[in-house]
Amino acid sequence: MKKLWMAGLFTWLVFLLPVCGFSSDKVYVYNWTEYIPDSVIQQFTEETGIKVIYTTYDSNETMYAKLKLIEGDGYDLVFPSTYFVARMKNEGMLQPLNYNLLPNASALDKHLLNKAYDPENKYSVPYMWGSTGIAVNTDVISPDKVTSWKDLWNPEFKGQLLLQDDMREVFHMALRILGYSSNSRNPEEIKDAYLLLQKLMPNVLLFNSDSPRLPYMAGEVNVGMIWNGEAWMAQEENDNIVYIYPKEGANFWVDSFVIPAQAKNVENAHAFINFMLRPDIAKICVEENGYATPVTTALPLLDEEVRESKTVFPDGATIDAGEFQTDVGEALEIYQGYWEKLRSGL
Repeated sequence: MKKLWMAGLFTWLVFLLPVCGFSSDKVYVYNWTEYIPDSVIQQFTEETGIKVIYTTYDSNETMYAKLKLIEGDGYDLVFPSTYFVARMKNEGMLQPLNYNLLPNASALDKHLLNKAYDPENKYSVPYMWGSTGIAVNTDVISPDKVTSWKDLWNPEFKGQLLLQDDMREVFHMALRILGYSSNSRNPEEIKDAYLLLQKLMPNVLLFNSDSPRLPYMAGEVNVGMIWNGEAWMAQEENDNIVYIYPKEGANFWVDSFVIPAQAKNVENAHAFINFMLRPDIAKICVEENGYATPVTTALPLLDEEVRESKTVFPDGATIDAGEFQTDVGEALEIYQGYWEKLRSGL
């Protein structure tokens, strides 16, 4: 009877382990939409035998809320942007990385390391970096009409704009127009930005951070915000869609690999990160997604068209004119309050 009971218990454990995330041949990845090519995930599994359970989100807020809800249990790897790395780290949501398992990290661009949101990169490794600028369909709108964020307030564009469904990126526009830092913690400056954004709302047709290139390609919108990688992918099918770095400065960001504090398949997560930091793999990701890689050894491998594209790799002057996102601490609640009012039409 005891042997039968033990056999039954073993059968249930075999069934439950993959569901609970304890299976040694899996890694649970939670990432932005269309951010890793399917071929790369397939190659990782073929080389390592580790199956990737892959799900996606469309904003940092969505990712953060879900991890809070499940207390981080269920995912082994997520990809927050700069300021969310700091927030998650400070709230005990992340575990330190083991660099003995990440030898390929030695090729990372030093300019993207040791930032204020994660000194010494104890909790995060940069995956890709990019910008948020302006997209214009030049078949419909002259690019001469849109050279700055302020141009999006033009009454001519009433009911035509696409904005990213991203609080910090939308506030970046208004703050920069007003001459403030897009990382402002000043309540009055944030309020000023909100009041300016209120005046933009009649021009807004939709908010979209889930493949925002698609409304441009479908002709649903012809001007608005977009990530540089989405613009790059759109241009491959319609070269009339151009990417513009606004005069007030683009919004720059870094998306990073992090491992949740409650992750179960930690070694597999490290194996996935190390695989993604290989130059041949980083090359594939850049050329398919149009975002810049921090893997310096991948740069010589890139096709010349990609390597010389300002959409993918902006020059130093363009970067200096913009601003990288940083954590705004408790001021985030102020942003969120105004964001909710903005989205509800108040």
